[in-house]
Amino acid sequence: MIELINFIILFFIIAFLSEIAGTITGFGSSTIFLPLALFFVDYKIALVLVTFTHIFGCIGRVTFFRQGLDKNLILLFGIPSVTVAFFAANLLIYIPQNIFILILGVFLLTFSILSLLEHNFTILGTKKSAVAGSALSGFFAGLMGAGSVIRSAFLTAFGLEKVRYMAVAAAVALSVSLTRIQVYILNGFLKPNFYSIIPILIIIALCGSFVGKNVVNKIQQDKFRKIVLIAISIISINFIIRSLTLK
Repeated sequence: MIELINFIILFFIIAFLSEIAGTITGFGSSTIFLPLALFFVDYKIALVLVTFTHIFGCIGRVTFFRQGLDKNLILLFGIPSVTVAFFAANLLIYIPQNIFILILGVFLLTFSILSLLEHNFTILGTKKSAVAGSALSGFFAGLMGAGSVIRSAFLTAFGLEKVRYMAVAAAVALSVSLTRIQVYILNGFLKPNFYSIIPILIIIALCGSFVGKNVVNKIQQDKFRKIVLIAISIISINFIIRSLTLK
């Protein structure tokens, strides 16, 4: 019983720290939290729990940075993301878990290496690139809850100041997550015995985004970002190996 309690507490601590890190780095908590959650539960359950946490973290960020909301950019990035995320989420029903763990590992490893090597990498800020980027991010969001990192790369091309960037990114991510969570739940990804921890994850998400907002200007963000990226790359290698050994 004590081991189970310690296990649950550790899970909540990781969720809280992931939300803080996701807010500070701009990745979104899913990129950090999902690979760690897979040490505790299987892929589909982890995806639902992480998505719930992500949704309320986004609500917190939209609230805290609401003065930066931009309707036109939200629609430009949001509509393709939401549409593609819905269809991508439905693919989870048909593809084996180890395939997704492999894709997640390769995706995160590629992302972390490219981000470490080329921190200032940007894409042309055009409507065509925005639609393409938002569709691509929606695909990865529906499939593995990790679309925010792609969306961030395309959003930075528009040269948005910090508050506007945070508000738009959070609003689009919220729309995508609200779409895909419906697919996950309707297909029975979350087992009833996990329902009771969702309210706690909601509180953790809101608190984590609040703490992240308050510390974002008090640390050397580049150094922190590098630490997170290195951690993600190590975790991703673990999941590539794990996916190849799963039967």
